[in-house]
This record gives sequence, C-alpha cells and structure tokens, in this order.
Amino acid sequence: MTVTRQDFEDAVAAYWGAKQTQNELSAIKNKVGAGTAGSVRGGKHFDTIAALLSKFFLEAGYPPQDIRVTKSQRLELPGYYRPQKQWDLVVAHENTLVAAFELKALGGPSFGNNYNNRVEEALGSAVDLRRAALEKLFPGEKPWLGYFMEDGAGSRSPVRIEKGAFPVARVWHGSSYQKRFGVFCERLMEERIYDSVCYVTSSALESKPSEPVESLDWRHFSAAINARIGFLKELGLPKGDGGMLPL
Repeated sequence: MTVTRQDFEDAVAAYWGAKQTQNELSAIKNKVGAGTAGSVRGGKHFDTIAALLSKFFLEAGYPPQDIRVTKSQRLELPGYYRPQKQWDLVVAHENTLVAAFELKALGGPSFGNNYNNRVEEALGSAVDLRRAALEKLFPGEKPWLGYFMEDGAGSRSPVRIEKGAFPVARVWHGSSYQKRFGVFCERLMEERIYDSVCYVTSSALESKPSEPVESLDWRHFSAAINARIGFLKELGLPKGDGGMLPL
C-alpha cells in the first residue's frame, strides 16, 4: 500500500491526541523505533508524523535501520558552522543522506518568540548542512532536506509591526503569524533552502489539517518525497531487498 491522504489526516489528528492512528501506522512506529524511550526530538506528538514519513522509505525498500527517528538512534548530522546538529528524522543509506526532516510546530502562548525561533532554526539548520555538503561531509548523492510545519490555533490574528530604523516590506503588514509562516515557507522553497516543505494548520478542536498554501500542501510534499526515492532508485539505491514492511 502507498501512503494515502487518510494516513496523513490520521497522523495529524493523532498529533492532537484526537484519535488513534491506523494499526498500520502503529506498526511502522514500532518497526523504526518511534514512541520508545528517546522519542522524536520536539516531543512524542510528532511520533506519528515521523512514522508517516518513514512509511515512504520502508515501502521503497530501505531497511528499518536506515531510518532514524529517536535520539538513541543518533539523529546528529555534521555541520560546517558547528560540529553537528540533531535533526528530527534521518534516512541514511550507506554513504548517502537520503533525506533529513525537521518536524516543527508553532505553539503559544508566546507566538512571537516561537515564530522567530522557528524561522532561525529552519534557516540555520539547512544553511549549515548545505555548506557541510560542499565540504564533502556527505560523500554520496546530494542530501535532500524536508521541512514539516504544523501551526495551531491562536496565531491567526494580525500582528502589529513595530516602528524600526527602516521600513518593513509591505508583505508583512497586517499579517498574522500564520500568514507570515506561509510566506516564510514559500521563500524556503523559492531559494532552494529546503527541497520540499509541508505547511499545515490544525487544532485540538479541528484536527483535520488545513493547507493554506497550495504549493506547500501534502500532495506536493509527498510527490517530492516520491521523486527523491525514484531518483535514487534509478541510481541503484537502496541496495539489496531492504526488508520492506509487511502490510
């Protein structure tokens, strides 16, 4: 079975504790290690998202040991401006970084601080790794980076722009944190800082995900992951039968 839209919606709902995921997602979590001691960085809420993304690679034949989702499995990747950084989901096969994902949420009540932190983290992580790749710290195929952002309720009101030494670009005026993050994620893609970005909004009361920017929706994100898998498959990766997950 392929990764479905229902899988995605179930994983987002489970993020809020709104429902149990399908048995299939639970099996994936157990196979790759999510939900055990040393849970996904950022909190166990993201275990189901990590399991969802892991399913793409398990079904493509990557062995479970190639898919790292817990701290105990070592999620650190080398950087250029710092020795290493811990990502949230890492898929590594032999000498190739197949994919690395950041899984983040914009939570309250301090939306302003969290927004700024998320922007700085996303930029810093990707720029550091991209530069490390130029230094041949990833000797295989060029690394692929994905960013999954979940935005909850409470960030949808317009935010005041403080008067500073120079004027702020018009796109930010009258925008909410939700809108600002949509602009930010679009620009991450335009500048090729990440290879793919998924930006969804939901809440505990309305767990069904909304996708405010079409180019950043689940359909585009999953297509980009499949394209990466297909590209590496043409190059003979993964090698061997991998050990696909029985469904």
